[in-house]
Amino acid sequence: MRVVLQKVKQASVTAENYFQSIDQGYCLLVGIGEQTTDEDLKVMAKKIANTRVFEDEDGKMNLSIKDVGGKILSISQFTLYANVKKGNRPSFTDAMHPDTANKMYETFNEYLSSYDIDVLPGVFGASMDIALINDGPVTIIFESNEGKIQ
Repeated sequence: MRVVLQKVKQASVTAENYFQSIDQGYCLLVGIGEQTTDEDLKVMAKKIANTRVFEDEDGKMNLSIKDVGGKILSISQFTLYANVKKGNRPSFTDAMHPDTANKMYETFNEYLSSYDIDVLPGVFGASMDIALINDGPVTIIFESNEGKIQ
């Protein structure tokens, strides 16, 4: 599992007849790989919920999203599993099949929500427009394999 976390001042997702937006929080790009397990979903949700990248009163990144009352905009992103080693056209064979990936994506969002964080999803499998104002900028790549953060 791979997740790109961007700390945002504002973020939104638009798809056909669909719109969600948040102010302070995270915009997550969520990739579910062929080898992703439920344990990966759990450890990633816990790690992201507790990551401290928001500034405290001294300007030090010492607060979590829960501490600042932030929200999460979670976007499914199978292209995080693009393999570009051969040729010029990326291969996505390392991404999980959409039927299974969708359920895992929903479960991941539920795990995040269990930490008392508002999680707003994108539209799985849809063409979406994502807009955001990155705060910092802070962008962190998380990866989990076999239930362990890499």
